Amino acid sequence: MPTAAHRLARARALESMVRDIARAEILPRYLKSARNRKADGSLFTEADMASQQRFSEALPAFLPGAVLGEEMTAAEQAALWKEGARGLWCIDPIDGTTNFANGIPLFAVSIAYLIDHEPVIGVVYNPITDESFYAARGAGAFLNGTELPLRAGATELRDAVAGVDFKRISHHLGDELAVRPPYYSQRNFGSSALEWCFVAAGRLDVYLHGGQMLWDYAAGRLILAEAGGIAEALDGGVLMSGPAIKRGVIAATSPALFAEWSAWVKARS
Repeated sequence: MPTAAHRLARARALESMVRDIARAEILPRYLKSARNRKADGSLFTEADMASQQRFSEALPAFLPGAVLGEEMTAAEQAALWKEGARGLWCIDPIDGTTNFANGIPLFAVSIAYLIDHEPVIGVVYNPITDESFYAARGAGAFLNGTELPLRAGATELRDAVAGVDFKRISHHLGDELAVRPPYYSQRNFGSSALEWCFVAAGRLDVYLHGGQMLWDYAAGRLILAEAGGIAEALDGGVLMSGPAIKRGVIAATSPALFAEWSAWVKARS
């Protein structure tokens, strides 16, 4: 994919494929799939497995590269990451499985294509709302064809709407956020991939999550960056550092807002 225009054309074609597979494998199972638990205690459903199988078959034919997915063993994921510098698919067939299994219409397919372990195209699709976020490196980010962001966000932290997941942040930081929040209001939607896209769209102004895996943010990070947003690993490490590392993430819609948000969080971490 040598040019930005070519990457964008590929992203649009990928978006169409994602829509088709989600409509065939996920939508018919919505409100019908039973919850199951993996060894680590997290949930999966028949829809997760069926859609991952379809994507694992279709994606390498679309662009060359192995498929690294959430519904794989850690050893399989590590091997694919090591071998995949020239092209690697990173997918979460249903991000927000608890929402999906409980009938909450906030979940998404998240797919990114990586070269040299950096995303170059990405798609996040919610089949219930039919909202498709996609981006190509150097070519912008879009929601159903409309360029992101959709609106001008807050310029100061005190006016911001924040996306915050409290599960894996420190008790001290959680207490500070609960008792003395620096922002106007806070939301949590239960789908990391969608939350990244909501920041990109300007629906959220700032974002904080205490621990995400590679497939949670690979596509969303690209979409946010192409929409003009900023994101970093919460601990200052390399965000795209492999599938075995759970990363805290912090993000905002603009560099100025990110600087204010990051300074507040780091002073209390």
